[in-house]
Amino acid sequence: MKSPLLALPGAVPAEGADEGVAAHYGDLFREQRALADGTGFVDLSHRAVVTVTGGDRLSWLHLLLTQHVSELPAGRSTEALILSANGHIEHALYLVDDGETVWMHAEPGTQEALIGYLESMKFFYRVEVADRTAEFAVVHLPAGSIAEAPAGTAVRETPYGRDLFLPRGELESFAAAHGPAAGLLAHEALRVEAHRPRLGFETDHRTIPHELGWIDTAVHLQKGCYRGQETVARVQNLGKPPRRLVFLHLDGSEVHLPPHGAEVRLAADGTEGRKLGFVTTSVRHHELGPIALALVKRNVPLDAPLLADTTAAAQEVVVEP
Repeated sequence: MKSPLLALPGAVPAEGADEGVAAHYGDLFREQRALADGTGFVDLSHRAVVTVTGGDRLSWLHLLLTQHVSELPAGRSTEALILSANGHIEHALYLVDDGETVWMHAEPGTQEALIGYLESMKFFYRVEVADRTAEFAVVHLPAGSIAEAPAGTAVRETPYGRDLFLPRGELESFAAAHGPAAGLLAHEALRVEAHRPRLGFETDHRTIPHELGWIDTAVHLQKGCYRGQETVARVQNLGKPPRRLVFLHLDGSEVHLPPHGAEVRLAADGTEGRKLGFVTTSVRHHELGPIALALVKRNVPLDAPLLADTTAAAQEVVVEP
């Protein structure tokens, strides 16, 4: 779904999973600094928006999600995952209940599969699931922003800012009142700086929550009764995840960033060495320079210099081995 804000001056369209919104508006680092200072907003209107209504909505979602939501207070935001039977991550959801409706946003284009699963699990519960992507757009206000959400808007308050579920027809007027707009690249740079994983970027078909640190923010370890819970409990209590997320400081002399999927090796072994993981997201940060997240084998030495494709990289621990 193409955002009307692509008509703003300087807008350069994003590609791939983020197609439909702006990658930037002509000045990547200025946009990053604005967000870091708590000004402006990010157009996330390409993201999927799904709602759940009905008297059983929270108790029903509690049975399906990794998070404890049966008693979620109105206005309290949380993150949750949907796992496969083997404990692999299938959906990452960012949700809030407004007292009558659970609002959630998810990765672009995932709403059909998400709703398909939710509908298959309704049984006798009093719930209604709806795809609201065509009606509502997600807009992100950074932490520290003093902008006011329009009256009646569902809002997710998080340590990183506020996510607004804005009627699509109000996008342009909101942009005019709350600019400057910042693009996806600025938003992604701050996400990588904060070590926050993203479905489809930091995940592959076999990723489990422990590998990315989502076990701390999106999984409640004292609840059961959800698909994949056995794997979560087994790894938490009896073992270690096979891989771990790391933060990389990349060699700033390189012109090109290593792309998603670029192989990670020990620097001492050179470019022909054994593959130990892969780059998940790489960005240029306004203060840190080129940085990245990568998923590597758990036993990679914590102090080992690495190669991300052909680029030298120093690692910081995100998930303890």
